[in-house]
Formats: sequence, structure tokens, C-alpha cells
Amino acid sequence: MSQIFKPSTNTLARVSMFGAIFFLAILAWVLVTLNRSSLATRQGIVLQQPVPFSHDHHVAGLGISCLYCHTTVEESSFAGIPPSATCMNCHKLIWNESPMLEPVRESYRTGRPIEWTRVHDLPDFVYFDHSIHVAKGIGCASCHGRVDQMPLMYQAESLQMEWCLECHRAPEMFIRPRTEIYNMEWVSTDQETEGARLIADYRVQSKLSCSVCHR
Repeated sequence: MSQIFKPSTNTLARVSMFGAIFFLAILAWVLVTLNRSSLATRQGIVLQQPVPFSHDHHVAGLGISCLYCHTTVEESSFAGIPPSATCMNCHKLIWNESPMLEPVRESYRTGRPIEWTRVHDLPDFVYFDHSIHVAKGIGCASCHGRVDQMPLMYQAESLQMEWCLECHRAPEMFIRPRTEIYNMEWVSTDQETEGARLIADYRVQSKLSCSVCHR
């Protein structure tokens, strides 16, 4: 009986198998790279907003505290978005006829909130509490970056789980005195030593259980 397959078929089969493995490896690398890219995380991307609010101007330029606008950050899981009335405390008097601020004035007149585009948007399966992080000595800049240097707000970090775990595994490398929570320029002269002391003072535990964030 004559041979059905030629000897070269073995070579073709081996090449096909190795080619498939190589293709799957490349595909996995591409998917992982895309998952870490700004296309997926939105890191570093400035999103369109109804009003071009500048943290650089208001925080660094005017010295307005984070708590003036984000009033619930110390007592709630949400930092809170200020109502238009907060903006109008100043803008009744300054820039009160600027076309750029018409959405703020309209919101104030009608009582309808401005529909801001959310910059830091965690998945629904992730639970994050601002108040506990502030109470334990995690500064605004640790998660949100130097907002005092942002003419337009963007997401400074990836917000992916590995980024969260970096802090949860070694909180002493990120913790700061509670008096410096809102100080964007604060830098420790000896983070490891001071962090270890603050860990003990604030009774911080390294929370790595899945149920801490996924509830």
C-alpha cells in the first residue's frame, strides 16, 4: 500500500504546531500590553469636560484647599463633587460674565447639576473608601498625582489591581503624617523609617484579602 502522506508532512506538522504556540504567545503579549496601556486604563488622558476646570489655577495659583470642594473625603467613601453653589461663591464676583462659565451659572440658576465626565472611575466590582485611606495617612497625591500641576485633570495612575497591591503590600512606603494629607509638595526625608513609625501610630494593617476591595 502506498504511503498517504509525504515525509515532508511531518515537518509541516511540527512547523504548524510551533507556529500556533508562537502565535498564541504573541497574542497573549499583545492583550496584556493593551490591558496595561492608556487605551484600557485611561491613564494620562485628558477627558472632555463641560467646563475646563484647572486644579493648577485653583490649588497652586489660588491656594484653595482640597476640602473646600471635596467636603466629604474625610467621612465618606466618596470625595464628592462640589455643587455649582460652591463655584458661585467666588464666580458671582469674578469672571461672572465669562462665556466659558455659562454652564456653571446655568446649573446654579436651574438647580440641575453639571454633568461632569468622571476621571477616576473604578469598576463596579471594586470598593474604595476615601475616608479610611485619609484616616490612615494616604495623601491625595499618592493616588491622584500632582493635581496642583494639572491645568486639566487626568488620571495620573493606572488604578489597576497591581498598582493598588503595591501600596497594600508595603504601606510604610506610601504613608505620610495626617497633617500632610493635602500637601501636594510633601516628600519624606526618610520614608521607610518614618513610614514604619506611622504604621504603628495609625495602626495600619497590610490588607491583602480579596474581600477588602471585592465585596
